[in-house]
Amino acid sequence: MAVIARHLLISGRVQDVFYRNWTVDIAKGLGLTGWVRNRMDGSVEAVVQGEADVVERFVALAHDGPSAARVAGIAVSDAAMTELTGFEKRATV
Repeated sequence: MAVIARHLLISGRVQDVFYRNWTVDIAKGLGLTGWVRNRMDGSVEAVVQGEADVVERFVALAHDGPSAARVAGIAVSDAAMTELTGFEKRATV
């Protein structure tokens, strides 16, 4: 199976609703690597790497997120493959 990387920019009510923690839990559970962080504009940004079908499943789940979130949209684009181990929360940018 092909391994891919995707960059996600998630908008809506996605901060102060545990979206980053949810992202880490789901990504780790699916065996993905990458990172997630809040952005100063109120969005959440993430990079996920893994087998193509698993990454696509993650993107589908991200449209709902945790129960308190209200995802308005997700801009998905290809990302460069990098050496990542695990899945982590990063500092806000």
